[in-house]
Amino acid sequence: MTIYKAPIEDIKFVIEDLLDFYKHYKKFPAYQEVTPDLVDMVITECAKFSETELAPLNQSGDREGCHWQDGKVTTPKGFKEAYRKYIAGGWQGISHPIEYDGQGLPPSIGLIRTEMIGTANWSWSMYPGLSLGAMNTLIRHGDEYQKKTYLTKLTQGEWSGTMCLTEAQCGSDLGLIRTKAEPADDGSYAITGSKIFISAGDHDLTENIIHIVLARLPDAPKGSRGISLFLVPKVLVNEDSSLGEANSVSCGSIEEKMGIKGSATVVLNFDKARGYLIGEKNKGLEYMFTYMNTARIGIAIQGVCSSELAYQISLPYAKERLSMRSLSGKKYPDQVADPIIVHPDVRKMLLTQKSISEGGRAMIYFAGKMIDELDQCKDEQSRKHIDDKLGFFTPILKGFLTEVGFESANNGLQVLGGHGYIVELGLEQIVRDARIATLYEGTTGIQGLDLLGRKVLLQRGKPLKSFAKEILGFCKKYSVISKNEHKYRMKKFIFPLIKAVFNWRRYSLMIALKARKNRDMIGSASVDYLMYSGYVTMAYFWAMMAQKANEQIAKKPKNIEFYRAKVRTAEFYFEHILPRIRALGKTMMANPQSLMRITSEQF
Repeated sequence: MTIYKAPIEDIKFVIEDLLDFYKHYKKFPAYQEVTPDLVDMVITECAKFSETELAPLNQSGDREGCHWQDGKVTTPKGFKEAYRKYIAGGWQGISHPIEYDGQGLPPSIGLIRTEMIGTANWSWSMYPGLSLGAMNTLIRHGDEYQKKTYLTKLTQGEWSGTMCLTEAQCGSDLGLIRTKAEPADDGSYAITGSKIFISAGDHDLTENIIHIVLARLPDAPKGSRGISLFLVPKVLVNEDSSLGEANSVSCGSIEEKMGIKGSATVVLNFDKARGYLIGEKNKGLEYMFTYMNTARIGIAIQGVCSSELAYQISLPYAKERLSMRSLSGKKYPDQVADPIIVHPDVRKMLLTQKSISEGGRAMIYFAGKMIDELDQCKDEQSRKHIDDKLGFFTPILKGFLTEVGFESANNGLQVLGGHGYIVELGLEQIVRDARIATLYEGTTGIQGLDLLGRKVLLQRGKPLKSFAKEILGFCKKYSVISKNEHKYRMKKFIFPLIKAVFNWRRYSLMIALKARKNRDMIGSASVDYLMYSGYVTMAYFWAMMAQKANEQIAKKPKNIEFYRAKVRTAEFYFEHILPRIRALGKTMMANPQSLMRITSEQF
């Protein structure tokens, strides 16, 4: 059985020392009652639920998988009981409006919940996770009847939700969808078509599933401009909010997958199913991005979850497994060999896991603060500024953190050697589960194009300029020319970070200039640009964590070793991980001709 222990000390370091959530909450009238005691209680209880209810089901759920028979899906043993306890605890609506039976806590608190339950059991977490996107879509774009009828049940967790985008002939290019929506006399629509790869599309955890579906009206323009968004319940809802007859939605099959086997990924067939338009006609893709952005940040968390759980398995193994002697002399002379944690290569893999887990957590929670601000902002101009900043940050989170999270999982497998390749310790499952994170909700290539093409080049570098200014402001505060008492301790972080940020902006400008002559430059550079952006962004957070840790060390707290470890991990990141950007700088600027001059027949 996979053992998971919630990293509460590190979570509190990030939300209290690094990002000062409580000062942040005081800015908003709606969050005045969000006190440290309340947040501590939420973290403690969620950790308990994750450790005791979900973690024990992680490997068993993977072994059993989901079952499909006669169009119905049954989840692995224990999943349904755990879900009942989850909704009884009020976890689903923790960060959603009180008027729809939520608890009204900040979205940033919801991200902490998502991380803990996701690390304990990612497959199980997919079921409530998909509902969050449906809830957010209805909050932003649904009418009052839809909110009253469907949102309250979703918030309570009694019903669940999905997003239905992909079809057999189209994935990322949603302009190719063929699902039709024909108007009915009663104002509803008859939805006809098939959707594939629908996570949590059918299961036995809830009595109803609310599908958020992209479809095309008969008179719609071609391409992505002619897509509308519809709400299609699995079971129709009566006027008094009771459940009626089954809708014409059927589960055709479940996918046999490489990983996340406890999560049902299904084919859904809509045969003139009754659906209801969300918002305005032909604006479905715009509305769906509310769902997709929620999902992309949620998937970014999977990168942190994979890294954290792999680290929690590989670290104790490295301390106990005996093999050979340290090259610098015996470290444990009373034993037949030294534990493998003494070997530099093993330490490098462990520190890579640790730096990715903790650095990624800081990045996710930083995004959580932006989501809070977006949620509470009333001024349209300020809202757009925050939305642009979060939009710039989202592909970095999703693309970068899932890639390095998968790397971290593989490092864990390598630490365990042959023991990692077998099922017993659970690491091979983490590798399989982590692999999907780089694919769904847009592959790394799609995230790279989104970041470089839409968020940087189309916006003429404005979001990057704003974020770079923030980073350089931090660097100035803690540089050797400042009066800060920690400036000399920070020197090893500040100067590499300044150089990386200046090069980030320089490369962005150079790519823009080259792309004017050759548009393929954007596609050629995009993934390397995204990874470069991720490494620099994570370096910023590690520099901030080192600074905060140094402040705490000066106070000589009881847990001083925790803070010393922070500084040493930051040193490792800057010396061993950040230098990867040198190679990325060269490859992103390489001429795309070597990619494009070879013909299709020559491959």
